[in-house]
Amino acid sequence: MHGTDTTLPSPRAKKQDRRFRLALRLAGLIRTGHLMLTLPDGSMHRFGGHRPGPEAHVTLSHPRAIRRLAFGGSLGWAEAYLDGDWSSPDIRAVMALAAANEAEWDEVLRGSVLVRTLSRLYHAFRPNTRRGARRNIAAHYDLGNEFYAAWLDPTMTYSSAEFAEAGETLEAAQARKVRNLLAAIDLRPGQTLLEIGCGWGYLAETAARDFGARVVALTLSREQHAFASARIATAGLSDRVEIRLQDYRDVPERFDRIASVEMFEAVGEAYWPAFFAAVHGRLVPGGLAGLQIITIADRFFPAYRTSADFIQRYVFPGGMLPSPSRLREEVARAGLAWAREEWFGNSYAETLRIWNDHFQRAWPGITPLGYDDRFKRLWEYYLAYCETGFRAGWTDVGRIVLARP
Repeated sequence: MHGTDTTLPSPRAKKQDRRFRLALRLAGLIRTGHLMLTLPDGSMHRFGGHRPGPEAHVTLSHPRAIRRLAFGGSLGWAEAYLDGDWSSPDIRAVMALAAANEAEWDEVLRGSVLVRTLSRLYHAFRPNTRRGARRNIAAHYDLGNEFYAAWLDPTMTYSSAEFAEAGETLEAAQARKVRNLLAAIDLRPGQTLLEIGCGWGYLAETAARDFGARVVALTLSREQHAFASARIATAGLSDRVEIRLQDYRDVPERFDRIASVEMFEAVGEAYWPAFFAAVHGRLVPGGLAGLQIITIADRFFPAYRTSADFIQRYVFPGGMLPSPSRLREEVARAGLAWAREEWFGNSYAETLRIWNDHFQRAWPGITPLGYDDRFKRLWEYYLAYCETGFRAGWTDVGRIVLARP
């Protein structure tokens, strides 16, 4: 059915705030799936397209949610969720419905030119200079090791896992991802490995313990540095692994191999040439680099790079995803050879689903750390937002092996 089915009519319907009337018109654009929209007066309106698809329920609690959507697009809609202007028993279903109606909602979700421009300017004031990079990384990764330990798997890996079969544990899939990357760069006993962005140290520990490498691992997060250093010491690998609080641009040595897992997304477009120049300069001739990188589809990149989305504004300041074609351009410009690639975006969608479920279950234990309900809404929205992107094919994640000739 297409159109509106007001299942609980309200006597105040004629006096409805004009922004709610706008909400009804916007919901009427749905062509795939169904939406149940509950307004503050209790009236419920059902919208459905002629194609089957996701079923979602949205409850509006404040009219500014519609104003934010109309002018701010997807960013404004996200901000409205953070402030409690709307809610849903399943925000993943809401996002899946939006993805299914992408063509109809594209103009609405872009937002006004003014809002996009202001958002981009705000993003531009958080560049990844050496000082800016430390500040941007701290904003996300220094939320506390206790916070991340509450919902990550025991490996403390905060990047896409690589699943091989249904029902596999996240821990097993994370271990596979790390081992596959190290195998892809043919890491051998006695070789030196530089890890750019070491997280909480699981890859560095695996490379030294199971592959026999000597590792220098970098982070800009003081919380991660403390955790990873303690982890390596507990594993008895301090003589083979050095955890450094250091920028990738300041490393003087050369290495046989380089590994970097989802650190490139934090580099920023202006610094992509510097990153790949560092990869080239830190590899010995004939060396290999294995990078796990998230990309945004080429068709979205021109618009994406001229604004700032929810992730850049509220989650990863200074960050930016490359498109596949731009990534290849930067690699070629740096004089590196693109040896091979493997893509596993579906695994990231599953990783994010599990993280979100773990986060929800862990929340009662997270609140004593000092985080409020708005913080909870931010993180559940962020995890669902990213999951939707991978399921829709808007984003992907790949393991890319580069060679220095």
